[in-house]
This record gives sequence, C-alpha cells and structure tokens, in this order.
Amino acid sequence: MSLNFDSPEPLHTQLKKKLKEDILKGCYKKKIPSERVLMDRFSVSRTTVRMAVSMLVNEGILEKSHGKGTFISSTPVQDWLGAFKSFTETIENAGMTPSSKLLFQGIVSPPRNIGEALEVEKCYLIERLRFADDLPIAIEKHFYSVEIGKELEKYDLNSVVIYDVLENKLGINLWKAKQSIKSGTAIKHDAENLSIPEASSVLLSERTIYDPEGRSVEFLKSIFRSDMYTFNIEMMRAREK
Repeated sequence: MSLNFDSPEPLHTQLKKKLKEDILKGCYKKKIPSERVLMDRFSVSRTTVRMAVSMLVNEGILEKSHGKGTFISSTPVQDWLGAFKSFTETIENAGMTPSSKLLFQGIVSPPRNIGEALEVEKCYLIERLRFADDLPIAIEKHFYSVEIGKELEKYDLNSVVIYDVLENKLGINLWKAKQSIKSGTAIKHDAENLSIPEASSVLLSERTIYDPEGRSVEFLKSIFRSDMYTFNIEMMRAREK
C-alpha cells in the first residue's frame, strides 16, 4: 500500500495507519525500519516519518530507544484488570477501532460448569469473532439464560455492544465479576478464525458476571491472541498492622 498524495488526509496520518496495520499483521518482528528506509519507501520527508512514529509511540504501539531504534511494544492491547470492561471499551482505549463478526447464536446444552454457574440446563450462546482495526484478535463465547438470549437476538449482534444492551435496554445491572485467565493452545477451528497457526499459544479467560442480588447474568469464555493481547493488574503490598 502506497500513500495517497492527492488525499486531503495528512501524509503523516496515512503513514501512521499503514505502519500500525503492518505491525499488527506481524510484518515487523521487533523493530520498524529506520527513518531513512521509511522515507525512501514512502517518498516522504523525515518530518512526516517522525510525526507518524510519534503518534504510534503515544498510542503505546512503539517504543523509542535512544541510539538503538524504534521497537514494537510487546503487545498492542493492554487490558488492565480491576474493573470489568467490554471488549469494545478495551480496544478503543488502545486507540484502535473494534468490530465483530457473529459466528453462532442459539440455544445449546452447556458444559456442566457453565450450567451450574448460570443455574440452568439450557443456555443461549452468542459466539463472536472480535477485531481490532480489522484484524482478528479474540473469540468470545457469551452464555446466558434462554430468556436473556431471546431478548439479545432482537439486536444486530455484529455491531452492538452487548453490555450496553443488557444495561440500557434490558435494565440488567452488571455489578461484579469473577475471572480466571490461563494459557492454552488454539485448536484448528479457532486458529483459522484468529488467522494464527494451529496450536499457537493463546490466552484463555473465563468470567462470570453477577447482578447486585448475586445472580449470575453471563458466563463468558474468551480466547485471545497472546501476541496481540495482554492482561495487567496493579497491586499494592499488603502490610501487617
């Protein structure tokens, strides 16, 4: 992709988008090309290159090391634990554009642990492939009671923020959540959806959300690309009185 010199969009903004796209696709492994290489490749000035790189540094995508070059941050998406957020909020906070593709919706017989968590024998499952800047980054499997699921299927699940619908349309108060995260490997079907090799390392998350009365509202199973997503938590040392 070359830059469009006739576009009203500034060249540094176009270059920033192109570099970001290439980084997320894995075109560069540890660092981006030098300023001179980028200047020659895209026929732009040093100022244009520096402005584009600075924008990516401010977004946390790149890190500059004096005398060594500009390196790619370990993972573009940083999810800070402590308050549960929607995928949409997390991706927007990373300076990217979120989107979804509905893979499945319908009534299923859930695994025992999910049925017990939701206290149901049948669940309504919504499975979606989630994107950041049009690149697949996660698969989310939302399990609900059939009653809630039937309400959610009235909406376009390719575009809505499910938590907004639950709270603002259905009047369900999402109060607190319990979450576990572990490592795993991608099976063939999931790897194909995430555009990664089969058996690649992934992050597996399970989260149960409760309302203020302690009733479970949602059981969420998520698979994240470990090369593009990381979980962080801030802690303080507990001190004895």
